[in-house]
Amino acid sequence: MSADHAGVSVTGLGATTPLGGDVETTWRAMLRGENGIGAIEEEWAGALPVRIAGRVRQEPGEVLDRVQARRMDRCEQLALVAAREAWAGAGRPEVEPERLAVVIGTGTGGALTLLGQDDVLEASGVRKVSPHTVPMLMANGPAAWVSIDLGARGGAHTPVSACASGAEAIALGLDLIRLGRADVVVAGGTEACIHPLPLAGFAQARAHSTRNDDPAAASRPFDTGRDGFVIGEGAGVVVLERAAFAAARGARVHATLAGAGVTSDAHHITAAHAEGQVRAMRLALAAAGLAPSDIAHVHAHATSTPSGDLVEARSVTEAVGGHPAVTATKSMTGHLFGAAGAVGAIAAVLAVRDGVVPATHNLDTLDPQIGLDVVRGEARHGRVPAALANAFGFGGHNASLVFTA
Repeated sequence: MSADHAGVSVTGLGATTPLGGDVETTWRAMLRGENGIGAIEEEWAGALPVRIAGRVRQEPGEVLDRVQARRMDRCEQLALVAAREAWAGAGRPEVEPERLAVVIGTGTGGALTLLGQDDVLEASGVRKVSPHTVPMLMANGPAAWVSIDLGARGGAHTPVSACASGAEAIALGLDLIRLGRADVVVAGGTEACIHPLPLAGFAQARAHSTRNDDPAAASRPFDTGRDGFVIGEGAGVVVLERAAFAAARGARVHATLAGAGVTSDAHHITAAHAEGQVRAMRLALAAAGLAPSDIAHVHAHATSTPSGDLVEARSVTEAVGGHPAVTATKSMTGHLFGAAGAVGAIAAVLAVRDGVVPATHNLDTLDPQIGLDVVRGEARHGRVPAALANAFGFGGHNASLVFTA
């Protein structure tokens, strides 16, 4: 196999999501069709037009050291929880620190710290501002904390590509291994920005669902009644290894990361653009050495916006065809922004490994313009030799990943 098509082994998986505090719990909940969206009960949400969100099922403070957690933003905490699970699941590979790299993407970084400490400054003055503010708010904080925790000296990178960040991080991990710069890469995405300001901004942009009276039914990708995404938080992390390195140590391999495609639209700051999405999928297929007919499953980005879902459906049809089994797990988790692409990638890996595709929920009436085989009702069982996972972000960022058995 040529270097361009050399597969990279996925040996570790970690996640904390609105469906569960780890990968296994999240995956079981996806297959059962559970929902992680609920009402925001805090008083500050009362005056907002949006009062629903997908909060993580398990608080990071329940599993992290209390003193350490106090020095970290919530998005950093979530990243560390997921990374530790992935690293342990991979068997804690014995690798030279200089050959171990970290890539953790995020859309907003430590937004909660930035907004919270600004409130402290205005209300109480400079002397009350936390001395940990800057390392808590910086976008590279999650990657830095994970690299410190694992002793990774092969680079700590931070793609900030809105909702494509997590998938782009995994694509960069693939590149680092194929370029010979690392033997093992811990890659993924994290986000925690459930706060009045982003909620108000999304509401004003008419991007967020306003089904406050029925949170569980609010996120409804591909449905005729979709009215926007639902904000969520969480993290997803994978351990990638050079295939020969993983084989030499007898590692369990969940799937192979066979290819990735990353493009930019140069079109519009928020509107999805089919051409860039199609190119990303085709680049991923070419990098994997696969034809469109080889793809059995597509994990769609599908945020539940009226225009975005339609553009992606047309892009998938053009790039891959209408034959793959398609799912959109944001119907259960909400939109995890910088973590979405990584959590979606994990779901695609598990579909390949276990031979089952989770159903898209809240899909009462499929939009007649969506010409895809969308899995609905119950999870679909059957062999999945190759899957494609999409993640697209504001700014025209597109990332597609191909996983094979």
